[in-house]
Amino acid sequence: MSQLPPLNGLRAFDVAGRFLNFQAAADELGVTQGAVAQQVRQLEAHLGVPLFERLPKGLAFTSAGRSYHMNVATAFEALRSATSQLKPEHGKVLVSVTPTFAAKWLIPNLPDFSARHPEIDLRILATEKVSSFHGDGIDLAVRQGKPPFGASLDAHLLFRQEVIAVASPRFVDGHSLPVSPEVLSSVLKLHDSHDLWPDFLRLLNIEDKAGRGLRLSQTSLAVDAALFGQGVALVSRFLVAAELEAGRLVQVTPQILPGEQNFYLLAGRKSRQNPAIDAVVAWFLERAEKAPCPD
Repeated sequence: MSQLPPLNGLRAFDVAGRFLNFQAAADELGVTQGAVAQQVRQLEAHLGVPLFERLPKGLAFTSAGRSYHMNVATAFEALRSATSQLKPEHGKVLVSVTPTFAAKWLIPNLPDFSARHPEIDLRILATEKVSSFHGDGIDLAVRQGKPPFGASLDAHLLFRQEVIAVASPRFVDGHSLPVSPEVLSSVLKLHDSHDLWPDFLRLLNIEDKAGRGLRLSQTSLAVDAALFGQGVALVSRFLVAAELEAGRLVQVTPQILPGEQNFYLLAGRKSRQNPAIDAVVAWFLERAEKAPCPD
């Protein structure tokens, strides 16, 4: 610790460097102009290097001071960020979801959440990356998987994985529903990163005779392509429940591909210290329970 400069001096230097004015720095810090000037002088004496040039109407960095201020400001920002992650903000909840879950389920349901919980600042991190509750500062995460997820996490089942084949009504126009295995074998298929078509075709005991099809990086893009009549997509039923109910999509065959990778809401232990997180968990579970059911 003896190698560290005086922390009060560093703080005064950080703020004075932003304003290049001792009086403005004093106003932000809630001290006198003389106190700020003295703390900066003590810092310069400790370092043995002048950091500012004192001008009639303010300050100017020395070359050493400008470089040092960049590093000091970065260090203070890192401290603020670390403190923010350690100390929960009780009105803010950060939830990590996949882009498909965000686009096809969460965003359409957000108006209900906003109406019921206007006091909660719900923030959405849409990413395919597995987020860290500690390192990324998230409070909740929605992921596919199979318990157990870890002793430090509470897991709540939202939706079971029930993969179905869907298409735009105009894409299957002229075919009676459900389509025959032979028709499904020959129609254009929309593939995503999960690559479930081989398993689905084995379930029906048929081969794909439609060629390569269209390949997209996310399920949400495959669903959008299906909505535009470009082929048949495989998707978990709950993600397209609204489109099926409205008739924008149809289930082309009754077969369902089940899976063990169900959708869970994961909560870190710190949720027990934040009523806002508890409210978000309760809302997720309630909305999932009210999701449209298959006929």
